[in-house]
Amino acid sequence: MEAAGKENHSPLELNMEVVYDILVRFIRDEVHAAGFSKGVVGVSGGVDSAVSAALATEALGKRNVLGVVMPHATSNPQSSEDAELVIGKLGIRSERIDITEMVDAYCGGNGVIDRIRRGNVMARTRMIVLYDISARDAALVIGTSNKTELMVGYGTLYGDTACALNPIGDLYKTQIRQLAQHLGLPKRIIEKQPTADLWEGQTDEGEMGMKYAELDRLLFHLVDERRSDEELRELGFDAKFIRRVRELIQKNQFKRRPPIIAKVSYRTVNVDFRYARDWGV
Repeated sequence: MEAAGKENHSPLELNMEVVYDILVRFIRDEVHAAGFSKGVVGVSGGVDSAVSAALATEALGKRNVLGVVMPHATSNPQSSEDAELVIGKLGIRSERIDITEMVDAYCGGNGVIDRIRRGNVMARTRMIVLYDISARDAALVIGTSNKTELMVGYGTLYGDTACALNPIGDLYKTQIRQLAQHLGLPKRIIEKQPTADLWEGQTDEGEMGMKYAELDRLLFHLVDERRSDEELRELGFDAKFIRRVRELIQKNQFKRRPPIIAKVSYRTVNVDFRYARDWGV
């Protein structure tokens, strides 16, 4: 991915024509290599899922992409409206599955009232639905987690972070919005306040306690450029902010890798057995 050809461009600004081409080919190649032709996307009404759905549509065709809207009784109705707006814009097939009964049966029966735990149950319930539909339709689940959230661990393991392939996981939130504009997605989707909509009034930035714009800028210098703390302070970042983000990256490493397997043989999955495809050897 090359930077846009400007002398004074932001380091987070990318050549979206190049990015678009890479990601569409990535989805098409990976889906077909696995022996599939269809994809299923959980469409939340946010910009991340909108971009993943749009890329999948370009890669696989409208008839081969299913957008699934999964509201809970406590969800903001605007989220479903925005999800339907995206689905209508893309012209893909869609289903609406209310997860209220599933979530409330478990949470009510087990005394789950903590909103973080309930939010995790909602996220994992949605992934149960997506994977069941993927089995029904012989489709692969297309991921919707961006690089910002993956780096700081802002996601539910085996919930919204689960997928068969993720086309947007190497793009920061700032870059997702750039790509959304390039794809011609609705302005209100691009500009809306990011939220997982797990409880009333919840926002991503409010829960993280950080603004995406500043977090993305730090992550780029810290992760992509491998700057030292001293260099980051010289760039104007607060020492406490740097330390907090470093700690988040380190402690959430377990969310970014497959489960660690204890090695007892000569060839261990994900340790020294890492062929691109697991057949023929």
